Amino acid sequence: MSTSQSSVPAGSSAGIGFIVLAMVAISINDMLIKQLSGDYALHQIVFIRSAIGIVFSLILVQMEGGWAILRTKAPGLHALRGILIVTSNLTYFTALAVIPLADATALFFVAPLMITLLSIPFLGEKVGPWRIGAVVTGFVGVLIMLQPWSGEARDVPLLILLLPLVAALTYALNQVLTRQLGATSKASALAVYIQGMFILVSAGFFVVAGDGRFAEGLESPSLIFLLRAWVWPEGVDRWFLLGLGLNSAVIGYCISQAYRLSDAATVAPFEYTGLPLAVMWGWLIWGELPGSSVTTGIVLIVGSGLFVFLRERQKKRPVASGRRVNRRY
Repeated sequence: MSTSQSSVPAGSSAGIGFIVLAMVAISINDMLIKQLSGDYALHQIVFIRSAIGIVFSLILVQMEGGWAILRTKAPGLHALRGILIVTSNLTYFTALAVIPLADATALFFVAPLMITLLSIPFLGEKVGPWRIGAVVTGFVGVLIMLQPWSGEARDVPLLILLLPLVAALTYALNQVLTRQLGATSKASALAVYIQGMFILVSAGFFVVAGDGRFAEGLESPSLIFLLRAWVWPEGVDRWFLLGLGLNSAVIGYCISQAYRLSDAATVAPFEYTGLPLAVMWGWLIWGELPGSSVTTGIVLIVGSGLFVFLRERQKKRPVASGRRVNRRY
């Protein structure tokens, strides 16, 4: 067997194929949610998406071992992980109502850099100067994108621009928690736990704010998106919402398969294919193209993230848990 063949882990090609398919599904997910953000409440979209998605996740549960695999000895851990993922989703999608799709996606991609930093105090990992330098470079890219020095000249409020970073932080905390404690449940069971948490939280939003009373008088599109009243979907929107639910199941399955068939260090860098897809949707649907400063920030963030992945692989350390819990499950 040749050296090039032996250096490629078994299943890598299939794993890469599944992660690229997952990124396509995620980009469609984000595009549809942004498209619906002007007419529907975020918690309504999340509820419908998760209610449909959990049906398909339960079918996968039956395929992976039946109802017994839903039993867990760590309900508190799963609840905490669910809360972190829900927080990551809500903050990210709230930002999408205002921020161009490519910008929000790029800002979220600082998550691998945050995981690297958090692994020092939480996991006791040793991070050398090369990866620290990559992290610093990535955060310089964030500063270039945010431009906190712009003040009132900024088109989007700084607080809204920070929401994808909050999403990245809560996602990173979830990943570190998974790496620290280990994931002992099947991928389909993990998907059910997460979908169940989405349903509980969005139903809670409906009980408290489903009539839209907290959205009255608000001017921020993000807050209106978060607190708007539920309305009955009409026309093509019904198909968009159905597509979101089906897409959620595709995302969960493809990511689980990708990290089951191949090691994380091989697969994870291909998550960055989601960024050019976000640029494509932003251009095709809303006529959005990143400016020079945003493009510079994107290059620094993506370059730093890829460098961290490559160093993790070179050091043979786990980039992330083999059982991923993606932010857009």
